[in-house]
Amino acid sequence: MADRRDPVQALAWLCERLYSEVKAYSDDARMTCGDLRAEPGSRNTVPEKVVLALDLRHPKPEGLEHLHRTLYRLAEQVEEATGATIDVREEWHSPPVEFDEGCIEAVDSAVQKLGYSHRRMVSGAGHDSVYVSRVAPVSMIFVPCAGGLSHNEAESAEPDHLEAGCNVLLQAMLDRAGVA
Repeated sequence: MADRRDPVQALAWLCERLYSEVKAYSDDARMTCGDLRAEPGSRNTVPEKVVLALDLRHPKPEGLEHLHRTLYRLAEQVEEATGATIDVREEWHSPPVEFDEGCIEAVDSAVQKLGYSHRRMVSGAGHDSVYVSRVAPVSMIFVPCAGGLSHNEAESAEPDHLEAGCNVLLQAMLDRAGVA
């Protein structure tokens, strides 16, 4: 085992350290390992290489930049420790988006007017509103999901929560239109 240059072991070390640093850095920081492939894919052969698609997110540009620098620093450390070669490439970059403060205030006002409990949230997901924000003012409204599970086929929301979300949207739109 000591003579192996196993890319899976190097990846495990890298991910363990990176998860730890992302978690310690900020409650708003996110890391997802969504696509992992060992080549060749044989259960009794040390892989020649491992390919990982890693997603780092933070709502502030400086936070995202910090996470990227952390990844590169840790990759160098793991290379030195394991002898594995780690090639980090940015395949896609999605900068954080700040939503329109007027839309956010309209949602806050609607929630208060309707008497619903609420809290402001940061979403790291790449919703359609990210793209709409390039051409129009936008914010988002979330409703509670069973077990906090969202972006999943098992996602489930109570009809009363959906109705409340629709009422907030309607009130916020009427407010923005100057009708309410």
